[in-house]
Amino acid sequence: MIDLEVPKKFRPLLTQAASLADDMFRPISRKYDLAEHEYPTELDLLSALLDGMSDSGATQGAGARGSAQVKDTDTAPAGVGSGRNDRLGKPNKNGANLSSVLSIMQTCRGDVGLTLSIPRQGLGNAAIAAVASDEQKERYGNRWAAMAITEPEAGSDSGAIRTTAIKDGDEYVLNGEKIYVTAGSRADLVVVWATLDRSLGKQAIKSFVVETSNPGLQLVRLEHKLGIRASDTAAFLLQDCRVPARDLLGDPEIRTEGGFGGVMQTFDNTRPLVAAMACGLTRACLDLTTELLAKEGVVPDVDAPLTAQPYAATRLIQMEADYEAAYLLALRAAWMADNGKPNSMQASMAKAKAGRTCVNVALACVELAGASGYAETELLEKWARDSKILDIFEGTQQIQLLIVARRLLGLSSSQLK
Repeated sequence: MIDLEVPKKFRPLLTQAASLADDMFRPISRKYDLAEHEYPTELDLLSALLDGMSDSGATQGAGARGSAQVKDTDTAPAGVGSGRNDRLGKPNKNGANLSSVLSIMQTCRGDVGLTLSIPRQGLGNAAIAAVASDEQKERYGNRWAAMAITEPEAGSDSGAIRTTAIKDGDEYVLNGEKIYVTAGSRADLVVVWATLDRSLGKQAIKSFVVETSNPGLQLVRLEHKLGIRASDTAAFLLQDCRVPARDLLGDPEIRTEGGFGGVMQTFDNTRPLVAAMACGLTRACLDLTTELLAKEGVVPDVDAPLTAQPYAATRLIQMEADYEAAYLLALRAAWMADNGKPNSMQASMAKAKAGRTCVNVALACVELAGASGYAETELLEKWARDSKILDIFEGTQQIQLLIVARRLLGLSSSQLK
């Protein structure tokens, strides 16, 4: 059984992450929102610090790349967190996935775009951690990896990918177009999803690690966005892009049964991370709005009937309940991943709930704060813009609900579209 108390071994990490959000990210948040596409140089020092902490084992796998760094023996001390035994007598683990979720919640209280811009903490790193071999993990080392899935004609339906990968000796030749690649222009590597045979549908889709210096990978443009402007979002064109066969992640064979599962396992790791981002931003909105309303004499009372309180206080209490549900779902999905339990449905549940909650709360907080919510004197208007992407990328709200429905009803993708 999962214990909801934050494990003692993670507390120093979370204290540092909270300090990072308050003392580093928030002061420069507006700066890099206005200076879109400008790299936040302040993150270089942070990256060096994280590298040192990672080498010493102090981070316990914080961030997206940490998932590959915590061994199965890394369990919480007895009586702390979920260091209890499961029904089979095996110790439950609080590992890299849970620590990543908890730390990302803290940094995203400061700024989601800056969190996405921390070098070598990209979603591509989480993809590598999910499906790469030990040899590949060693070879890719501490390099920064972006992830390229979306195409002009394949958005939420990952199975409709048209980028091709044709085997040619000891290489694959990739051709296609990728859009909305987070950190694409800054990363060292891009995890590209491509199909070995379009006629076989999603079963033939594989992921490949491509060097951004590869002459066949062309950066076409950087997008101008509504929110998370501190994070660059790139579009790529792959033209006869040659990739060594050893850079294919997972099984190179096309499996008619379950062949897509290895690729999709990436989402089981990354969707809880996006849910954590949404939870962090939701927490920031609620905290600031509560503070602003308190200055006006509006203080929620959780022990009093909602009907006896001002509307603003009632809304805050309702939104706190929504946040709590999203928070618990994110913890559950991450904890299941740490303990080797299938978590595809729970990852989608967490992402769906947290994404929707974040958007609803951010917009409501802008409304409750009045002029302060819509002005640049506070960060609420920026957070409202940032929130929308968290309900879209890594699979839209509608796709998450569809996945959950399929799991609950025991139906395949062909049976329930």
